[in-house]
This record gives sequence, C-alpha cells and structure tokens, in this order.
Amino acid sequence: MTTNHNPSPDTQVIWGAKNIAPFLGRSEKGAFQILESGKIPGARKVGGRWALDLRVFRASFESVAA
Repeated sequence: MTTNHNPSPDTQVIWGAKNIAPFLGRSEKGAFQILESGKIPGARKVGGRWALDLRVFRASFESVAA
C-alpha cells in the first residue's frame, strides 16, 4: 500500500489510519486512537478499515470559520 500525503484533487477518500494520520497531524497510533473516539468528521470504518472523506472533513472547518 502506498502512502498518499498529498492526494490529487480527484481523491476524496483516504483509506487506513496510516494514510489518514498526516491529515490529522498525528502518528499512526494517535490517528487510530482519535478515529476510534468518533470525533473526526467524515471518518468511519468500512469493512474493518478506516476511511476519511476529505470533502466532509474539510467542510467541517468551513462551517466553523463561517
């Protein structure tokens, strides 16, 4: 599996805690812990694997700034 820290504009879902970690500014273990807490908008488990919908995640910051 490749790590994709800078997804293309077409990429809308990041798979796996290891790949999600850079978006959260956490280590892989730290990302897994915060994902498990359920406090990350756009994150959910699909088939036992974490997925982060970047559209939802980024939109959560826009609604805070508004």
